[in-house]
This record gives sequence, structure tokens and C-alpha cells, in this order.
Amino acid sequence: MARDRKHARHRTRALALSVAALTVGGAALAGSPASAASRPKGHDVSSHQKNVDWQQARAKGARFVYVKATESTTYRSPHFAQQYNGARDAGIVRGAYHFALPDKSSGTAQAAYFVRNGGAWTADGWTLPPALDIEYNPYDRKHKCYGISKARMVGWIRAFSDEVERLTGRRPVIYTTAHWWNTCTGGSGAFASDHALWVARYNASDVGALPGGWSYWTIWQYDNSGALPGDQNLFNGSASQLKRFARGS
Repeated sequence: MARDRKHARHRTRALALSVAALTVGGAALAGSPASAASRPKGHDVSSHQKNVDWQQARAKGARFVYVKATESTTYRSPHFAQQYNGARDAGIVRGAYHFALPDKSSGTAQAAYFVRNGGAWTADGWTLPPALDIEYNPYDRKHKCYGISKARMVGWIRAFSDEVERLTGRRPVIYTTAHWWNTCTGGSGAFASDHALWVARYNASDVGALPGGWSYWTIWQYDNSGALPGDQNLFNGSASQLKRFARGS
């Protein structure tokens, strides 16, 4: 994913049966992204990409995109409206994501700020569930878990999720890496049954190990560059499943 400040680059309850239906061969997708050409291609963008040419992205194969909306309770991407609305106008399913800074304020406060500033959801088939980007601390490498204990981190994520669900009717998608999740939450399995997983792993052979608790993934971020603006992603299902996932049905 990306953080936007200082122009630096960093990397709803979905029904369990609906999410499980997206599983292909259990935990991993065998083969390279190129071998999964039938799966919907997507990407994620932030203000780093500025004003995206969405018609061109669609022509290059984009079928879904996540757009950075907010960070903590003090930042909203100045390019959010162009990116979020432009993707929809081009016929691309889109959703918003929030970059968590759990050492700055509560999960409840950050969720409320996110929903007020782009993280809403509607069952129109074009809006992906709100997403929580929870990963390494980009501002303090010595405190990659933000100086928060495993138990407090799990509580923070739960508070964020509960508030997003209360305000939107959907549990957020959780974006993370296996290493961060297992290190900073202790491999908590508390979210796997009702939160879709968006896993970041830049391994061209397969997704490999998943964060603790999950046995399948919904979105795979497999590269930070490629044909589409921003990071490259695949959806673990068909085009019709992508639309159903967006609708929450």
C-alpha cells in the first residue's frame, strides 16, 4: 500500500459462505499471476498516483480498484474524489481504504473518520466493502507494531471493525501481510470467519503462507508495479463473484 505524507512511498460482515465461495484450492493460488488471467484484475491507488486515467486503466484490464481515502484522523487524500468517482464512471468496481495508525487514536475514532470521508458503502454492486490497511509502521521502523501489545492490537482492530459495521452494515476487508499479522497480533484468528482477507505477498509463484486464522484469501496484492496504476491485485473468483462480493449478497 501507500502512505502519502511527505510524498513518500510505502509500502460487513461478509457472510462466511460468500467469502468461502471465493476460495480456490484452499490457501494458495497455484501458478503465477499471468496464469490466473481469467480472474478479475485490479489495483490500488493513493495520492501518489494523482489524477488517474481511468478509461485507460479499464482498457488495460482493471475491473476493480481500492482507493486510499484516509489515514489516522488527520488526513484525507486530496485525489480521493477524482480517483473514486472516476473509477466508477469508467465502469470499474471501486472501494475505499483507510491506512491505520493505531498509536494515534482509537479504532472507533479512526473508523468514524474514515466513513465520514469516503469509507461509506452501498449495495449497488459497484462499491467494495470498506478496507482497513493494517501493516508495518511507516513512521518508526523500530516500532513496527506501533508500540502496542498483541492483545491491544487485536482490540484496536475489533473496535475499528465494529464501528465500520455499525456505520455501513459491512465488516471491513483486512489488508495485511502474514509476517506483520502474526508478529503484531500473535496470529489472531478472531477475524477470519467474518472478514475478507486482502493479502500482500510479492511472490510470483503463489500467495504462500496466510496470516493466522485465514485459510483462504479474497484479494491478492502481488506486485507494486505493473500495467495498472499503483499496486497490482487479483480477485479470487469470477467477475460475477466480484459483483456479488460488492453487493454483500
